[in-house]
Amino acid sequence: MRISKLEPSQRVKGRWLVWLDDGSLLRISENEVISFALYTGMELTEDAFDALTAAAGASAVRNRALDLISARPLSRRELIQKLTARPRDRERPPLATPEQAGEAADWLEGLGYLNDAAYAGMVARHYSAKGYGERKVRDELFRRGVPRDLWDAALEEARPPEEGVDAFLRSRLKGRDPDARELKRVSDALARRGYRWNEIREGLRRYGAEIEEE
Repeated sequence: MRISKLEPSQRVKGRWLVWLDDGSLLRISENEVISFALYTGMELTEDAFDALTAAAGASAVRNRALDLISARPLSRRELIQKLTARPRDRERPPLATPEQAGEAADWLEGLGYLNDAAYAGMVARHYSAKGYGERKVRDELFRRGVPRDLWDAALEEARPPEEGVDAFLRSRLKGRDPDARELKRVSDALARRGYRWNEIREGLRRYGAEIEEE
């Protein structure tokens, strides 16, 4: 196998295009050009071709992983799921195997771009700022694949529950003295937003609502 042409891509910075004499094309990074000492006219042994093909595949997975994490924060599990997801065209294979996706995730973690602990804290801050309670935050951490051993530290970054409860009550009740039916509606709504009953009860007391003692 011989390299018929080697040149940098005009569209993607850092990418190189390798045309082979059988008409096939490999897209690789500058690292592969250097590490394999590639040049136009170079003859590739079967082992060298297989190694270069594997390196090109790993490079493609890394580039896609970097694109994904640059678009929005992700947990490690979310990133791996996206990299290994089957395309809409079911006849095409996924971009990456689980092993390749794991290696790309390791690479991003080494660069500091992928960090489950920081991501967990961001999720906790975001949802508590939107007025959700701890149970909702925990649900989101679970859904996003954040390891459970990171949850407690993340929840310490959430806003105090009384802030969310009080803001919700002010918004919904607008200073009114609620009757029993309206108290139940707002209490149920707060429960759906992830607040515990003791947090809801204390919030109603701070608002000045009369609640029945259990």
